[in-house]
Amino acid sequence: MVKRTATELQESGESAQRKLPRGSERRENAAKPEEMGKFEDDWEDEYESDEDVVDDEAEEGPDAMDIDEVMPAIEESDETAPASNTFIAGVHKLEQDEILEPDDSVYIMRHSMNVNWPCLSFDVLRDNLGDQRQRFPATAYVVAGTQADTAKNNELSVYKISSLQRTQKDPDASDEEDDDDDDALDEDPILDFRSVPHLGGVNRVRAQPLPSSSALPPVSQPYYVASWAETGKVHIWDVRPLIEALDVPGYSPDKSRTHSPAFTVTSHGRAEGFAMDWASSGGSSPSALRLLTGDVQSKIYLTTTTPSGFNALSQPFVSHTSSVEDLQWSPTEATVFASCSADQSVQVWDVRSKGRRSVAGIERAHEADVNVISWSRSTTYLLLSGGDEGGIKVWDLRNVTKKGTSAPDPTPVATFNWHRAPVTSIEWHPTEDSIFAASGADDQVTLWDLAVEQDDEETGAMEETPEGGHDIPPQLLFVHQGQKDVKEVHWHPQIPGAVISTALDGFNIFKTISV
Repeated sequence: MVKRTATELQESGESAQRKLPRGSERRENAAKPEEMGKFEDDWEDEYESDEDVVDDEAEEGPDAMDIDEVMPAIEESDETAPASNTFIAGVHKLEQDEILEPDDSVYIMRHSMNVNWPCLSFDVLRDNLGDQRQRFPATAYVVAGTQADTAKNNELSVYKISSLQRTQKDPDASDEEDDDDDDALDEDPILDFRSVPHLGGVNRVRAQPLPSSSALPPVSQPYYVASWAETGKVHIWDVRPLIEALDVPGYSPDKSRTHSPAFTVTSHGRAEGFAMDWASSGGSSPSALRLLTGDVQSKIYLTTTTPSGFNALSQPFVSHTSSVEDLQWSPTEATVFASCSADQSVQVWDVRSKGRRSVAGIERAHEADVNVISWSRSTTYLLLSGGDEGGIKVWDLRNVTKKGTSAPDPTPVATFNWHRAPVTSIEWHPTEDSIFAASGADDQVTLWDLAVEQDDEETGAMEETPEGGHDIPPQLLFVHQGQKDVKEVHWHPQIPGAVISTALDGFNIFKTISV
């Protein structure tokens, strides 16, 4: 396998991981050559050894030349250190005694976080630390729900992850700052959390959307988070006091406000689900919120808010014929949303339409279940979809077939078949309109840029792996590995380029040199 520099890794879009045998730091001593026979020396009567030469010259007096101490010769070994290899999922396979070791030269920041129980879903919470922040150490707040061994052991937790240091030195920093950075690089992040009991495993968690550049609501006002429980219920929680408890020493939240849901959606009966998305009509007022939830029985329900509280509408939206896997509100049209399903379709809806049926759709978006979608907030007619077959597709919604017409399904703008297992999460970058992140059950988190075009002269041999047969798309910027069965990935909206992912073995938070 080929050993490549960090720059080559970035340009080729290959994995930022290396395959390294366990115990490779052990090296056996090189075999010593056999001693040669003695040769006759005409001067051996005068000096018996090299040491005698040194001693005699040293005794010649103060004007004699200084002789440095003769050091024993350094034995050179022909043994070379084992070369590290770029690991590419689907092409290479870890042997029994091999592990993945991250290449920190391609990370600006990289940290891991273990939790008591696996979390299938999480969301990034907004904070008051400012937007577009670049300085380190960094701090992030997330909310997550557990998948515990029994229903009663589950929790909904708000985490504060602070002291997130740079993984590598800042090349633009001064010498004094470099010294400070050297000390800081050895510091571990600090994890603090507050939890509330949650009956049943949490399939999905989504936080109330807050406008960009807006402040976190004061503690007297709610900050809502919705959780899809495996019991078939959707709970809406006020997590604002939990955030306050993490920030203010001695603050004790009112359990009557935090330990019981502010509202529970029971429209789905006992049918559990995964699809869920919030929308806001503008501003941070709770009365402007709308929540969509979809279940495994193909039904989608809408819950709205009024000044007096939440209102779950009883009539479902029905056009899918199988489990609804994901939902996304339009970033520009307040009454329009999209959905995807295990029936292989992507549907577009308008809540004002009669009959609660979709108004347009792509009936065969993928060759397998469509697991996730993401609607671009910058280029608002682009929609991403990820399928069970591992494919990622980009759709132009201006070409989506309207219901009642016989027009064929549109052709995707782009198709990527890099992942070798179901795509589990996908999300556009919050500000860069051509960049997105995806995760898969093949233990990969991938970062992409649609604006990158193929340059045959520059990429040349980079188009394929050394083994061949697995083309590397030029749009693939970065591959993050090391987690087991990655479930969800999100960009941090206030720390440009920062990515957080959750898997069966915990969380990763990282920032690469590529984005």
